[in-house]
Amino acid sequence: MKKIKCNKYANLFFLLFALYTISTVAQSKKSPNLVIILADQWREQTLGFEGKEPVQTPHLDKFAKESLVVSQMVSNFPVCSPARAMLMTGQYPLKNHVYSNVNSSSAPFGVELQKDAVCWSDVLKQNGYSNGYIGKWHLDSPYKPYIPTSNNVGEVAWNEWTSPDRRHGFDYWYGYGTYDEHDKPMYWDTNDKRDDFKYVNEWGPTHEADKALAFLKNEGGKIRKSGAPFSLVVSMNPPHSNYQTVPKKYYDLYKDVPMKDLVKDPNIPAEGTEMGDQYRKDVRYYYANVTGVDEQIGRIIQGIKDLKLDENTIVVITADHGNCLGKHSEISKNNIYEESIRIPYIVYWKGRIMPRIDNEFLGSIPDIYPTLLDLMGLKNKIPKDVDGKSYAQYYLNGKGAKPSEQYLLGAIGSSNVKINTGFRGIRTNDYKLAYVKKKGKGEYELYDLKKDPFELNNIYNADLPIVKKLKPVLEQWLKKTNDGFVLDK
Repeated sequence: MKKIKCNKYANLFFLLFALYTISTVAQSKKSPNLVIILADQWREQTLGFEGKEPVQTPHLDKFAKESLVVSQMVSNFPVCSPARAMLMTGQYPLKNHVYSNVNSSSAPFGVELQKDAVCWSDVLKQNGYSNGYIGKWHLDSPYKPYIPTSNNVGEVAWNEWTSPDRRHGFDYWYGYGTYDEHDKPMYWDTNDKRDDFKYVNEWGPTHEADKALAFLKNEGGKIRKSGAPFSLVVSMNPPHSNYQTVPKKYYDLYKDVPMKDLVKDPNIPAEGTEMGDQYRKDVRYYYANVTGVDEQIGRIIQGIKDLKLDENTIVVITADHGNCLGKHSEISKNNIYEESIRIPYIVYWKGRIMPRIDNEFLGSIPDIYPTLLDLMGLKNKIPKDVDGKSYAQYYLNGKGAKPSEQYLLGAIGSSNVKINTGFRGIRTNDYKLAYVKKKGKGEYELYDLKKDPFELNNIYNADLPIVKKLKPVLEQWLKKTNDGFVLDK
């Protein structure tokens, strides 16, 4: 009898183990969800856990301990529309046609996200995903009669509705083109027509976090397709200007901080200079916006965990570009400096991506698209004309190939005949070499990023070994990307 009883328990054990194994395998093969939270004009240096600036980001400080943090991620073209188009297409700007900001000045030259572009969201849609987009888009050209918003009444129109056939696989839509009145934002809902936009009397990130939580909960079962894997982009405009439209509770955290504690970095111009005074005027408000965005991100992350979605959801937190805020006498972005190009980049996938701060991996925006699709089991669905490369294995455990350089471009004129304008550069962990054209004159800039992290000393000399090493690589990249930019002219 004892032997029979033992066999009964053994059989039950093996049955339960088999069921557990099948369940585990099924779960591991289940398509992961994807949540991307994208902020605008948020420089990497303003992450509290980095300890570089006196800014408070308690929610990201905590989340970073559970995630992969890539501290050397750059916005390869540090301007809103080009950066966003690189994220969506995995292509560099001259290929995807978004090589300057999308507005009425660039519209005649076809500068906008192309209708036939294959975005990662298109790929997910084709593979059964339910996709949602909330917030700023800024990838469709304005056309007449312009939408009657405040940023469409001047010489240049900026804002435009995104018609359903231009939403690239996003079924749920609650967004706008571009609009900077953060305390009274405007939106088009999924089924709204062009003239049906609405204003909201609430700080944009707070309202967008509310909408994101509703999407995650799938309130009423009608926001997204129940049972299907999903992706969600939450695109918050702050800490983009206007900085002063931030809720008072966030500003109050900084109002009494002595200015001397806020302007310690040596690349901040002196008081009494135009950009030095501008920096001092804006820095408290900028930090307040960062802290406010951090709190709303924290709400979304907590919502993911409360709904038990964290078991199989990849979360990416990043920005389109940084912000000098006056450093280097630069008002914001579209320049080669670290505050302009470096962006936060935090990736989370519970039990799959090993948490760590990686100070060596040279991340680039075009690589995000193929890497995410690879992680999500869709490697064979990545279009062949994507410029970026997948580093999925490296994301998971820090092993395998990683990039040896990053490429930079920007300040390109709107028209095709002005491609030979602005700057082009190459960046490694130790150096940054760029050729910058301003007012018809070009100049090389070389910075030793380890010895001179604030980029105070241009050490360029054509005879330096590092110049002889990096310049040919940059020239090769220009040729590979069919870039008409000419070095040394």
